[in-house]
Amino acid sequence: MKFKVGDSVSVLDEDINGVISKIIGETIVIETDDGFDMEFSISEVIKTKKLSSQLFSNNDVSAIINEKETTNKHKSVKVKPKERVLPAMEVDLHIHQITTSNKHMSNYEMLNLQLDTARYKLEFAIKKRVQKVVFIHGVGEGVLKAELDYLFGRYDNVKYYPADYQKYGQGATEVYIYQNVK
Repeated sequence: MKFKVGDSVSVLDEDINGVISKIIGETIVIETDDGFDMEFSISEVIKTKKLSSQLFSNNDVSAIINEKETTNKHKSVKVKPKERVLPAMEVDLHIHQITTSNKHMSNYEMLNLQLDTARYKLEFAIKKRVQKVVFIHGVGEGVLKAELDYLFGRYDNVKYYPADYQKYGQGATEVYIYQNVK
């Protein structure tokens, strides 16, 4: 594929878009949409087309918007009984979901971070009156699950049990929070 300076390109396997600012042999320098210059091999990029302003100039945009609004007004959304009982909140406690880098953390530090996150999310759910929370902990060796069981057991207004097996497998615990405990 022939590239030239000024072409709009996207990087394969990355969410990076930009404009070619330099071509040096088999290397292309791209100025990203964020204003950074990044180098990539020619085989790593593809051309993209910019949307031209003429694309929308022939249509009356307000007429299209009004048409969309009038067609969507009278549709009611039916909720299946099974979808009504889905939990309102999910908390993924996998370490890569909580922190960006865990290279220099010991297992003890990672476990404490996961437990602190679980405690914070549970307190948040209690405060915001969320009735059901699913904590996704994974299967593993069961250390995190045992610590979560201990944590949930310290609350009087909480009942916990394994979450829906079809959706989460064995790696999740659902917590039901009683709202009117006196």
